[in-house]
Amino acid sequence: MNNATKRLADYALPELKHIYVTLHAALEQDPALMDSDLLQDLQQLLQRKAGEARVDATDHTAWDRWLHASGHSPGHP
Repeated sequence: MNNATKRLADYALPELKHIYVTLHAALEQDPALMDSDLLQDLQQLLQRKAGEARVDATDHTAWDRWLHASGHSPGHP
């Protein structure tokens, strides 16, 4: 592993949310993403971050609102 490689937790939260939402939206077109370790790791990280923000990640409405709350990552409208 390259020492310059970042861990998921090192990325900005809005960027992680944007990537997760984008990948999650692609599940219907590419169901194999459901088995992706990367997507599972990203979801677990985001659920932990949501919990730290006192968001119940098991409440779909609260989870969805939280995922979209921070706006977009830099470079995205």
